[in-house]
Amino acid sequence: MRAACESLEKGHCACVSRRGNGIMASWNRSGSQMREAKMFTLLLLVWLLPLLDAVKVSPLIEKVTDHKDFKKLLRTRTNVLVLYTKTATSGDSHLKLLSDVAQTVKGQGTIAWVNCGDSEGRKLCKKVKVDPSSKRGGAELLHYKDGTFHTEYTRPETFKSMVAFLKDPSGPPLWEENPEAKDIVHVETEKDFRKLLKKEERPILMMFYAPWCGVCKRMQPIFQQAATETKGKYVLAGMNVHPAEFDGLKQEYNVKGYPTFCYFEKGKFLHHYENYGATAKDIAEWMKNPQPPQPKTPEVPWSESNSAVYHLTDETFDSFLEEHPAALVMFYAPWCGHCKKMKPEFDEAAEILNKGANSPGVLAALDATVHKAVGDRFKLSGFPTVKYFEKGEEKYTLPQLRNKDKIMEFMHNPQAPPPPEQSWEEKPSSVSHLGSEDFREALKKKKHALVMFYAPWCPHCKNAVPHFTAAAELFKEDRKIAYAAVDCTKGQNHELCKQEGVEGYPTFNYYNYGKFLEKYNGERGEAGFIGFMRSLRGRDQEKVVKRKEEL
Repeated sequence: MRAACESLEKGHCACVSRRGNGIMASWNRSGSQMREAKMFTLLLLVWLLPLLDAVKVSPLIEKVTDHKDFKKLLRTRTNVLVLYTKTATSGDSHLKLLSDVAQTVKGQGTIAWVNCGDSEGRKLCKKVKVDPSSKRGGAELLHYKDGTFHTEYTRPETFKSMVAFLKDPSGPPLWEENPEAKDIVHVETEKDFRKLLKKEERPILMMFYAPWCGVCKRMQPIFQQAATETKGKYVLAGMNVHPAEFDGLKQEYNVKGYPTFCYFEKGKFLHHYENYGATAKDIAEWMKNPQPPQPKTPEVPWSESNSAVYHLTDETFDSFLEEHPAALVMFYAPWCGHCKKMKPEFDEAAEILNKGANSPGVLAALDATVHKAVGDRFKLSGFPTVKYFEKGEEKYTLPQLRNKDKIMEFMHNPQAPPPPEQSWEEKPSSVSHLGSEDFREALKKKKHALVMFYAPWCPHCKNAVPHFTAAAELFKEDRKIAYAAVDCTKGQNHELCKQEGVEGYPTFNYYNYGKFLEKYNGERGEAGFIGFMRSLRGRDQEKVVKRKEEL
């Protein structure tokens, strides 16, 4: 118990007591003695104040002194940040901050404290070979993942950085942690955003972004360089608006993708900045004379362009094949990037084949998003799909034909393509392959589901597949866990992927009983996928242990 009391009324004494050790002084009632009494009491209070204000350590921070307890902690918790201190007080500043962090990451990470200054703690620190006395401030932070040492915590010792680290220990640092981004105004809350608009006199270019967005990551160094070059004249600011709490803000400023740049003058939004291939110089120049984006010229449909390709419809498809005994047909979707890339090659080949007198065959195309009857008849699973028809009958599907030379070579000597490589879905594995028809129903049954949205042609997806499959194999006996995959190019899955916020491939989403909780932005290797799931199961275990303790 700590207590301090003072009574200097006539006939009374001044007394101060700490932890039951009474300290008492008493004096006669003369004036000089009273003055001495007051002075003595004040000195005692000055001595006691630091003790009275000692850091209150959160009960969520686990104090560990025994090596067995330490090993048990690492065995039962998958994501542990340990503060080692030289003495009981050398970690005071850390403990105050970590108490707040522990509250926020409760259930996702564990924070522990080892005092290497007491006899038990000294033995533990010696066994784990940690010496905080060699560190600045007599404190060291080390992170343990899945039971073993992971890394020393070297990121800024701020609430936001520590929370972000414990939520994703293998994830990238926050943008504001980059020293080169010091001239960017980093906005955290909607309140801060409104305050900035209200008080800032200079023009503001705000970058609304998401941490996982590839284009955002590419543009951040450019944006921060522009901020440094224009410092003092303009304000370049950044704000992560991906969390659901900012949905209203995104709607207000028409943020439909990342990054979205908004230009403000005296608190008023004027227009967007849409040069996503800009250099720092481009941004600085634009800020001198900000202009709204030029209206985009509507893309002319391929079927209406000056193309030698025959464009087919549901109505003309069969009659066209009857009239042309050898035809190569490209089934496409207007939004498909690979189709757009292939169009000029197909056009060039058509200039020769469709206009030549002795042509071995013709080239035609069909927009399968408009003419769905034909598309459905051939069960198209992705775009572009190229099929060769002979006398009205489908003969080959030719995924290898993507450029003019290969198209010309094939049409002069039509040969069966090499056997297609087995698709991921066709290979036996513990990954659940889902589509729009069973996606929601399947996920509702799983407590923890990590879903990979992919396209079969995507190189990054191909790299991730074996690692994702290996992780699924490890957890195949756990009925509460699912590693699932959705081919976004297949059938109606394209719409499903859009609904689930897929803007690039691969995208990994985590679901809890069918409810989307967060995007997975960790390592795309086997260790990353396994560690993520282990951390979730670790949290489940912690809850069970806690319930047992409460009982």
